[in-house]
Amino acid sequence: MDTREIFIARQPILDRRERLVAYELLFRAGATDRAIVTNDAAATATVLNHVFTDFGLEASLGACDGFVNLDAAMLMSDALEMLPREKFVLEVLETVTITPQIVERCRALKHAGFRLALDDFVGFEESHRPLLDLADIVKIDLKGVDEEGLSRTLAALRPWDLTLLAEKVDSAAQVARCLELGFDLFQGYYFARPALIAGRKLDHSELAVMRLLALIQQDADAGALQEVFRHEPGLAMNLLRLSNSAAAGMRSRISSLAQAITVLGHRQLQRWLSLLLFSAQPDAAMPSPLMRLAASRARFMEILAERIVGSSSREHGHAFMTGILSLMPALLRVPLAEVLAQVSVSEDIAAALDARRGTLGRLLSLAESLEQDEAGRTHALVAELMGIDADAVNAAACEALAWTNAIGEPAHE
Repeated sequence: MDTREIFIARQPILDRRERLVAYELLFRAGATDRAIVTNDAAATATVLNHVFTDFGLEASLGACDGFVNLDAAMLMSDALEMLPREKFVLEVLETVTITPQIVERCRALKHAGFRLALDDFVGFEESHRPLLDLADIVKIDLKGVDEEGLSRTLAALRPWDLTLLAEKVDSAAQVARCLELGFDLFQGYYFARPALIAGRKLDHSELAVMRLLALIQQDADAGALQEVFRHEPGLAMNLLRLSNSAAAGMRSRISSLAQAITVLGHRQLQRWLSLLLFSAQPDAAMPSPLMRLAASRARFMEILAERIVGSSSREHGHAFMTGILSLMPALLRVPLAEVLAQVSVSEDIAAALDARRGTLGRLLSLAESLEQDEAGRTHALVAELMGIDADAVNAAACEALAWTNAIGEPAHE
C-alpha cells in the first residue's frame, strides 16, 4: 500500500450543549471513499506512524479526543499500542465479525486503558453482547434505523452503562428527539454544514471589520488601520486579546493598538480580522463548530497556496480570505453578495467563490471534499494541483487544526 495515497478527513463530535468534544478521524485511500482495509499489519503501522508521529495529530486535536475507525486487521494490529490511551476512542466497525479472538483483543485493549465504541449500530443481536460488555460508547446510525427500530434498539441497550452517540444527524428535529431519548453525543452534517438564514444585516462592528479588511487589501498604513480601531473599542479589545494568544506566536506581552498592528503585520491582521467577524460577543472564543471550520479551512488553503505559489506571492493571503468568505454567508447569515458589497475582493477570489474556478477555486473544492469525506474527489483535485500530494494535504490539515485550536489560548511568556 502506498501511504502517500491516504487522506485524512475529520468530523466533529458534540455534546448535549453543542460543544465540540472530539473529532472522528477517517483514513481514506485516494481512489475510494471506503475505509482502508488491509491484512498487512506493517502497512497499518506505517499509516498510523505517518499520521500520528509525522503530523503530530494528537497535539493538533487540542483538548478534543480522537475517534479512530478499526476494521478487523487494524483492530488486531500491534500498531494501536502507539496511540495515547487517554486521547483516543477505538471504534469497532460494523463490518467486523465478532469472533472469540476479536472479543479477547477488545478486552485486552480495554484493560490497557483504551475506550471502545461500536460503530453504525442499528439493532441489537445476541452476538453483540460480548462487545457491549466492554464498550463505553455506542454510535447509533440514524439513517439506518426508523423510529420504531430506534426505540427497540435503545430498550435493548438499557442493561448496559453506555454513552449513546447519534451519528448522521441531519436536522434540528433529530437533535431534539435524540436529546429527549437520552443521547449524550452527536455527529453529523447538521452541525457543520453551511446553512443560510436570510434576513440578518451586518451590524456596525462587522461593517468596521469589513472596512479594515478592505484597507488591508489596499496595503493601507498602520495609522489608517489604527484610526478605525479607535472607534471600535470592542474590536480593539479583541485585537489585543488575540495578538497575545498562543496562535499569534508572540513571546512578549502586547499592550497597545499601535504595537499590535505593527508586530502582527498585514498578513496576521487579515487572519484575525476575518476571525473576529465570527465572534458573537467580545469574549466569545470559537463557540460553534462552523466557526472552527471557517478558521481551519482558511488556514488549510493558505498553507497549500504557499506550497504551490511560494511564500513571496500574495496568493496565499487570497487563499485565506477565500476560505473565510466561503463560509461567511452561513456564519453571518447574509447572502454572499451582501458580504462582497462591503469589501472589494480580487477577481481570483470572486471566481473561486462564485464558480470554484482557478487555483483558489480548486483549493476551496479540495477543502470542502476533505470536510465531506469524499476521498475520490479529493484524489482528483490533488492531481489537478501542481506541487502538492497526499502528504502535503494531510500535513496542511493537521497544521490548520492545530492553529485553530490555539486561537484564544494565552501565550506563554
